[in-house]
Amino acid sequence: MGRKIVVIGGVACGPKAACRAKRLDPSAEVIIVEKGEEISYGACGLPFYLEGEVPDVKDLTTTPVGVVRDVNFFKAVKGVDVLLNTEAVSIDRKKKEVLVRNVKDGSEQTLFYDKLVLATGSSPVRPPIPGIDLAGIHCLKTLTDGVRLKKAMEEAPGKNAVIVGAGLIGMECLEPLLNAGFNVHVVEKLPFVLPALLDEEMAVPLMKHITSKGVTFHLNDGVSSFEGNGRVQKVKTEKTEIAADLVLLAIGFRPNIKLAQDAGLETGPMGIKVDAHLRTSDPDIYAGGDCVESYNIVTGKPMYAPMGSTANKHGRIIGNNLAGWNSTFSGICGTGVCNILGFNVARTGLTERDARNEGMEVLTSLCPAPDKPHYMKDAKLIHLKMVAEKYSGRLLGVQILGPGEVLSRVDTVAAILKSGGTVDDCFETDMAYAPPFSPALDNLIVAANVIQNKRDGLIRSYAPAEVKAKLDRGDDFIFLDVRTPKELEQMRLPYENVVHIPLGMVRKKASELPRDKEIICLCKISLRGYEAARMLEAEGFDPGKIWLLDGGLVAWPYEKIVNM
Repeated sequence: MGRKIVVIGGVACGPKAACRAKRLDPSAEVIIVEKGEEISYGACGLPFYLEGEVPDVKDLTTTPVGVVRDVNFFKAVKGVDVLLNTEAVSIDRKKKEVLVRNVKDGSEQTLFYDKLVLATGSSPVRPPIPGIDLAGIHCLKTLTDGVRLKKAMEEAPGKNAVIVGAGLIGMECLEPLLNAGFNVHVVEKLPFVLPALLDEEMAVPLMKHITSKGVTFHLNDGVSSFEGNGRVQKVKTEKTEIAADLVLLAIGFRPNIKLAQDAGLETGPMGIKVDAHLRTSDPDIYAGGDCVESYNIVTGKPMYAPMGSTANKHGRIIGNNLAGWNSTFSGICGTGVCNILGFNVARTGLTERDARNEGMEVLTSLCPAPDKPHYMKDAKLIHLKMVAEKYSGRLLGVQILGPGEVLSRVDTVAAILKSGGTVDDCFETDMAYAPPFSPALDNLIVAANVIQNKRDGLIRSYAPAEVKAKLDRGDDFIFLDVRTPKELEQMRLPYENVVHIPLGMVRKKASELPRDKEIICLCKISLRGYEAARMLEAEGFDPGKIWLLDGGLVAWPYEKIVNM
């Protein structure tokens, strides 16, 4: 036999590394150690199991042709041995030994290794809140968690569900709970949903959509305690009390790094430290997946972004290197996508908030528009926000959400981020075009053009939050709405400082506008607002007083009158 390779962790990264190493080096003796009862399953499919789209939880463990990836499959097909229900207790790096224990009978054995892989994953955050161990309080991480939660949904004594945390897991579980007839409340410490993925102005339309489906949000609020006699009956927050027959804890995940720490490996606040080859501080030990710090290709700093896609890439790189190759992994930019009650949500790179926290000066564009030409019957709205570095034009990130198509667009930006591209590169990207798929100038290109215009001094704009702050302060300015009278009947702003002049009349009626006040131009999505701003400048208005409302009325998240 060849080298002995021990892999600790059997969900995503671990099996990928083990099988890749065995394929490249058939002489290697490879063994996977997994604490749980299942191996190589698609945990990201659990919300769809709860919803019923995945009829059997075992479907999350099968190959595309329906073969179950169990111990026998790994031995017969992959040539890899698997120890289930087996916990790695300690690592002796000098002796190159791993002490493992059977979690059912307590028996122990020692495994020798030439190379070791840590793919220990992550665990749900369970803060020490009073009552957190009451029955009826669930997390969602493993297949067992999914089976228990689905059974709890079927057997709950009532139909009141509380989700603690408005991150990805919590939001993806809204649909199965609503479909099962639950009254759903969401408690979130921060002021908006998906706070790790979105800026607030992008989260607002998503929250309005979710609220329209019957979900109640408790934002800027935290859980004080869980109350009940043996099982949860009530959630007490800092501001209120909520009846609860079922609770889903979805506060986030922490990397499982204790085994690595106890072995003296270098770790950081976001996981095990690894180099570009995914080697730990011990050259004979590799690590990947949810337990490691990742490298952010936009900031050049460590980040924690546990994703199944990244874990599988890590596994392939590690498998290559276990077989003697020299493979490296350049990093990630936090790309993610999900569907929440019919709204597609995608993000990659930095939000505006992230970028400013990094000390960057940025330009942004807020561009709501149909995902296809307006004359296509199936065109659907998407909100798109692009963030770029102010002086260099380097693209920093994008957020896209709405019922329209988002995946291809966020993937395009992720590719541009990988190459360190700019908004000019985005504009020049040869994206495919046909009316059934996209506008002639894709939404991404329009967003890049807006930032180019801002960079080149052709327009100055205010974000909706900036304009709202001006209203709250009582600033004296004019809202110039250049939409048609018919559009005005359908939707308008309820403020006294709104002046309505259709775009075709702006040149003729420019003299009726004050020249000593700021004028903020707008339309439905601000394309015509931009035209109006350029017209006013051409008529001699002070360019420093002519502004554009980013995103127009569609992106305005505050008061507006809608008579659609």
